Amino acid sequence: MPKRLLPLVLTLVSLCGLLAAQAPQAPDTPAGRQFAHWLEVFNRGQRDEIQKFLKENDPEARIDNQMEFRRMTGGFEFKKIEESTPNRLIGIVKERDSENLARFTLEVDPAPPHQFKGFGLRLIPSSSGSPAPARLSESEAIAALQAEIQERTAKDSFAGAVMIAKGHKLVFSGAYGLADREHRIPNRLDTRFRIGSMNKMFTATAVLQLAEAGKLKLTDPLGKYLTDYPNKETAAKVTVHHLLTHTGGTGDIFGPDFEKNRLTLRTLASYVALYGGRAPEFEPGAQFAYSNYGFILLGVLVEKVSGGSYYDYATEHIFHPAGMTRTDSLQEEEKVEGRSIGYIHQEGQWRPNNDTLPVRGTSAGGGYSTVADLASFANAVMEHKLLNAEYTALLTTGKVERDPGVKYAYGFSDSTAGGVRWVGHGGGAPGMNGELKFAPDSGYIIAVLANLDPPAATRIADFIAARLP
Repeated sequence: MPKRLLPLVLTLVSLCGLLAAQAPQAPDTPAGRQFAHWLEVFNRGQRDEIQKFLKENDPEARIDNQMEFRRMTGGFEFKKIEESTPNRLIGIVKERDSENLARFTLEVDPAPPHQFKGFGLRLIPSSSGSPAPARLSESEAIAALQAEIQERTAKDSFAGAVMIAKGHKLVFSGAYGLADREHRIPNRLDTRFRIGSMNKMFTATAVLQLAEAGKLKLTDPLGKYLTDYPNKETAAKVTVHHLLTHTGGTGDIFGPDFEKNRLTLRTLASYVALYGGRAPEFEPGAQFAYSNYGFILLGVLVEKVSGGSYYDYATEHIFHPAGMTRTDSLQEEEKVEGRSIGYIHQEGQWRPNNDTLPVRGTSAGGGYSTVADLASFANAVMEHKLLNAEYTALLTTGKVERDPGVKYAYGFSDSTAGGVRWVGHGGGAPGMNGELKFAPDSGYIIAVLANLDPPAATRIADFIAARLP
């Protein structure tokens, strides 16, 4: 090749590579144009622009929800078109604020101005789009984690505590932000954070302990133990296994009834009095549908079979054997030393979440813990201090699909990503977010708690889980 042509060839090769790396263009169809318009406006993040777009194209959407979604995701990068017709577009986008990929489906009205008929996004495994982050050495992963935490703390998108361990060896720990913004009290490693649904791990462990002891059978219907349960169909058809896997159709506890009765729901029995008359929402066992009420019923089951309170059982049979000294679910009016205030992001500022909290945490969630206690719990599970090897495997092995690449076990999620299996559970509600992930093969434990809205802790946990060796 003549030397004078070589620079031109290299330029063309570079240009081709650049074009190949660019994001795909939305097709010139009604659906494609609407998607491109939405993505442009959403990514700019200007409230008045987004509100104008919604008024013209998706009038049923709420601007506050869109702005919160924009805050959580940081916007999206368009990655791939999977299906395109004039009025329908399916593709993949990546969150700007994380490595999460989502599949979107947009349908528009065939007639101008082609308003949205349906628009949804669902998380998908990273193998469906851009490659997952590279695995690093332990020291490199921790260095990357420190930089990530520093950036998120500076943006006020993370406040909480982080602990990484390998078995009982501490790899990294740190506390960030404020536990009490009014009084400028900093978060500490021993700060107690509300943990949302992470209590489900404790409840499932309690039920499996009773099963291991021969005091109940997982295949038995609920009514065998709760003989006076109000709804007879639920009592007869919903088994303990169904409740543990969210396949019983028992529904949720949150909504208008909870809001109206929040301050009177002081015991597990009070939830049954309010919701116990409901029939199953579908044939038990037919599908997965996350059910907080199902785990309320498991707490009632623990009380019935053990003969004591759920809270006393958890303290005596789980927290004490695991060495968890700062985990509990005392009532909100009781003073709890070192418990952080949760903060909800509303109208551009963080506000305390006091008016959203239940009176007391339950077997479904709402208690509080520390990152050190959660790491101790993970070690206790892996070392069979709470259950024997057979029942530990039963507790933590996935049984039904929850999300792509994620199965639900008994109160634990079971997922494999980048060749690494992680077991654990997250928790999230206004002003609180937590994640516990542990890898039975390597022994790595990730515990992250935040006193901010989701996904404050989840972002940190996912970041380091994708990079640890």
